[in-house]
Amino acid sequence: MGPLEIADLIKSKFSSDVKDVVEFQGQVSVLIKRDNVREIMRFLRQTPELYFDYLVDLCGVDYLGKKEVRFEVVYHLMSIKYNHMIRIKAEVPEDDCSIDSVVDIWATANWHERECFDMYGIVFKGHPDLRRILMPEDWEGFPLRKDYPLKSDLGAKEWKKFKEVIEIGKKNLAYEVR
Repeated sequence: MGPLEIADLIKSKFSSDVKDVVEFQGQVSVLIKRDNVREIMRFLRQTPELYFDYLVDLCGVDYLGKKEVRFEVVYHLMSIKYNHMIRIKAEVPEDDCSIDSVVDIWATANWHERECFDMYGIVFKGHPDLRRILMPEDWEGFPLRKDYPLKSDLGAKEWKKFKEVIEIGKKNLAYEVR
């Protein structure tokens, strides 16, 4: 079954949830509303002729100033048995930056969802252990958001440990120059 056929199957089963289908160079993306994401994902996993048994990747995207709905969670799915793939994109609004977790459908979603939470601040409802995975626990903000400050001197928002590391580096550099 080809990716457009799979997209048509999703559209026929979840017509009110599918917002758009885009095909580009043989890859198909299905844009969905977030409200029914678990049911759609369960359908993709459990339907025998689809059998998307592998969550290749899950990531966040920030469209600040480019799209009406600021965030998307993107799921790259593969069926190892049938060797077909599809991309599902779920819109996540900034004012309610959350979406249902799919950890109980694909165990690998656990780490992917934690990374997406850590970098974008998207909350995965029902996640068994949603906490930072890349940044320190006391880090403030979400580094991959488009409005995250780019300068290294963030003033009061600067991570306290970073300032300590900079001071140690300056002392070591001064010591080596002598």
